Amino acid sequence: MSELTAGGSTRAERGSNALLFFRRWLANPLQMGSVIPSSPALCRRIAALVERRPDEVVVELGAGTGVVSRALLAAGVPAEKLVVVEIVPEMADHLRDSLPGVQVVCGDAFALPDALPERLHGKVGTAICGIPLVLLPLEQQRRFVTAVERVAPGRGFLLYTYCVTSPLPYRALGLTARREAWTPLNFPPASVWRYRPAAG
Repeated sequence: MSELTAGGSTRAERGSNALLFFRRWLANPLQMGSVIPSSPALCRRIAALVERRPDEVVVELGAGTGVVSRALLAAGVPAEKLVVVEIVPEMADHLRDSLPGVQVVCGDAFALPDALPERLHGKVGTAICGIPLVLLPLEQQRRFVTAVERVAPGRGFLLYTYCVTSPLPYRALGLTARREAWTPLNFPPASVWRYRPAAG
């Protein structure tokens, strides 16, 4: 019998995930942002911060190998209410195989209105970002914020990051910022920030 970990995956699956993640990191370090997937502790913290009405979906941007996705499912997000967006075709295929019932979109988070089915526009309860936005220029960050706002007006997004202070210049982006979680057990230690459109 396979030994299950706290996140609901087997140790063999976690090893396979880490290998796939590392290969993609070698291919494009800036796209991945980290050399290893997020820890179970960080994934649980992210899942606990999800806000969603019954008719809304959770959208995960930059899902990688799906470690956060599995934590969302374990925390009670129904598979049919989870949409993951992954730009790397190999990883999107992996997610389709490993996350039955979850809608996997191979697309660009920076063009989210085009990637996400129109029926879901305005039905996004929480958008979760695993993309290393801190490494991008302001105009690219602004493009991301605009893309999320078009499908989730007024809702903002969660961003997990290795920065203790805000990784985004939120005032310049017209956002408010709040650090919702700090996970020293992650390697490296990580924070979860919630950004929302600033009033007025």
